Amino acid sequence: MLRLNRFMVVAVALLTLVAFVAGCGGGSSSQDQKAADDQAQQAPEKKVLKIGSDTAYAPFEWQDTKSGDYVGFDMDLMAALCEEMGYKPDIQSMTFDGLIPALQSGTIDASISAMTIKKKRLQQVSFSDPYYKSGLIIAVRNDNNDIKSFDDLKGKTIAVQLGTTGADKAKEIEGAKVVTFDRIPEAFLELKKGSADAVVNDAPVTMYAIKQDGSGQIKVVGDMLSTEFYGIAVPKDKPELLQEFNAALKKLKETGKFTELYKKWFGQEPPADVLNPPTPEEAAIE
Repeated sequence: MLRLNRFMVVAVALLTLVAFVAGCGGGSSSQDQKAADDQAQQAPEKKVLKIGSDTAYAPFEWQDTKSGDYVGFDMDLMAALCEEMGYKPDIQSMTFDGLIPALQSGTIDASISAMTIKKKRLQQVSFSDPYYKSGLIIAVRNDNNDIKSFDDLKGKTIAVQLGTTGADKAKEIEGAKVVTFDRIPEAFLELKKGSADAVVNDAPVTMYAIKQDGSGQIKVVGDMLSTEFYGIAVPKDKPELLQEFNAALKKLKETGKFTELYKKWFGQEPPADVLNPPTPEEAAIE
């Protein structure tokens, strides 16, 4: 009987110890969770930056039909810039010709949309340091052997995107009928239908459209018609934001992140005059 009582005492002591340890463990877990919750509540939320973009301009920006996400070089670059700057990007899809009015009205905070730095645009908005070097090129139907250069476009029907440098260039063509569209895919569709003789547009976008189309119905002819630099557009009354973009862009180039994104979308190293670009004023075209 005595031995049994001793056994019961030991057993009760062990059970008490286990309960105590379990209780301590539960309390620690609870405290840890509470600390994590408190930390999450105390962490400042990133400020949202409204970014305008014409999201039908692959490979720079377009909407993935499966995920619904906006993708492309510009989208990746803006995400990296905002991460560096401590912002959360909120992409606002709009037509290209609506971007500068949206910047001027304060509807959006900035715009990234393969936008060429032009002297006229510099009077309306500010531009970041250039991040891409491009140029205009001519696309025609593959069975068209009459158009081989810019001079051959005289009197022809030219499809372009509204508000672009391609539209500006097409207006210089003597006797040409210029047909404008809100989105560049509509211009290429017009060309494929045979309703337009040519499309004048940015070279990388034209080459990407031909590759993705894959029908063999479109080809490019002639030489590049221009040299243009793209920049991120910011309202004139936000010089601090412009400085933040330039500092972040410089940092991405120094760390190699910019080159990584450039090679991802274009399969090659960025040219020297993109890594060490001219000022927006020096890069601006008429």
